[in-house]
Amino acid sequence: MRLSANIAWSVLLAASGAALGDGAIAAGTSAVVSVVAPPSGVGADVGSPVTPTVAPVVAPATLAPSLSATVPFADEVVVRKSERRLYLLRHGEVLRSYRVALGLIPEGPKERAGDFRTPEGRYQLTRRNTRSDYFLSIQVSYPNADDLRRARRDHVNPGGSIMVHGLPNNQRHPPDYYAAADWTDGCIGMSNADMVELWLMVQDNTPIQILP
Repeated sequence: MRLSANIAWSVLLAASGAALGDGAIAAGTSAVVSVVAPPSGVGADVGSPVTPTVAPVVAPATLAPSLSATVPFADEVVVRKSERRLYLLRHGEVLRSYRVALGLIPEGPKERAGDFRTPEGRYQLTRRNTRSDYFLSIQVSYPNADDLRRARRDHVNPGGSIMVHGLPNNQRHPPDYYAAADWTDGCIGMSNADMVELWLMVQDNTPIQILP
């Protein structure tokens, strides 16, 4: 069962407050997310152009008890590139499965900056960002040690800034394109609704394995 629209909207309100520097959500403090219905006519995008500083955000652990009790935390994320699927697992059991988009050149592991490939390997989900060019994003800890060794061997820049993220805030294609094509620069793209669920159901440093 997917999260209700009210729960999803509460997360977006919290993310919006963090992105705008809302004084009620300060770094190092706990924030309580109230479940409210979205006002009519309000759009979903809350992002703004990328800045070097990541704004404080509401992590899953800070959600109100009545909300967090209804959302199971995943302890592992698995992406199967050939299937275009991302799986949230807990104790080996699949909690959720989502369609994802890959880099414009989806076959093969990422090897260097600008190759438009999605990495393959074992990483972690690290920084959360409500202020990217996409609807919410969580950074993948690429490059790992194996990626760096390969890059040194081949004398190339391995690249970085690989994210799991929602749709672009400024979409240049019709919705059907994002639903069917591989459209990222090497990141893992999801629908905005699926990104909200991922945001709620993973904690910082959750392992992510990206398979061919």
